Amino acid sequence: MKHEVTTFKSLKACIKELERFIRNGNHLETGREFQKFGNLRSREVLGCWLLAAVLNHEAKSEDIKICTDPLGSDGILFDTKKNISHPLEQVMIARCNPSDKKTEELILELIHKKQNKGGKSYASGKTLVVFLNRKGDSWYPNRLTKILPQLDFNAVWVVGLQEMVNDSYSYNVTQLSRGGCPIWRINIKNTFDDWIIKKIQ
Repeated sequence: MKHEVTTFKSLKACIKELERFIRNGNHLETGREFQKFGNLRSREVLGCWLLAAVLNHEAKSEDIKICTDPLGSDGILFDTKKNISHPLEQVMIARCNPSDKKTEELILELIHKKQNKGGKSYASGKTLVVFLNRKGDSWYPNRLTKILPQLDFNAVWVVGLQEMVNDSYSYNVTQLSRGGCPIWRINIKNTFDDWIIKKIQ
C-alpha cells in the first residue's frame, strides 16, 4: 500500500524554513505541531535535518530527503538512490529540565525509556534521536556507549546546539556506536542558506 507523504524539496529550503524557529529557541521546546508537515514539531524537523545533512555530507550527495511519515514516526529520512526509508523516533532533553542529574544520566534515561516503550516491535527498523537542548556538564559519548542497554533501534544519535556566534549556529551530531562514536560539527551560516560540516571525532 502506498502512502502520501510531504517532503522538502531540498535541505536548503528546509533550514531556511526552520530559521525563525531556531532563532526563537522556545519554539523548539514548546511550539505547536506543523499540521501541514505530518504534525512534526520544529525540533523534530531540525533533528531530521541535522542527520540528513551529515549523511549527505558523508556520501557526498543529496540523496537523503526529509519526509513525513503517515504511520506516525517523528519523520523519515528517505534515500532516493536506494529507495529506502529510515523512520525516526525523537526525544528532547529540555532547556528547562529541572533535574540536577548529569547529562549522561539524562541521555541514558531517555534511551532506556524509548527502548522500553514497546521493545522490539516499537524500535526495530527505527533510528533514535536524542535532542540535547540543555546546557550543563560535559558528557563523553564513548563512555556512555559502554553502559547502553541492548537496543532494538537501528542506530542512536545525539544532537545539540554547541554555540551561537554572530547569529551563526553550530550543532554537534554524534552517533552512539560501540565501535567508536563519530562526531560532526555543523556550522549554519547566519544567512541560513548554507552550512559547513566538519568531522571532529
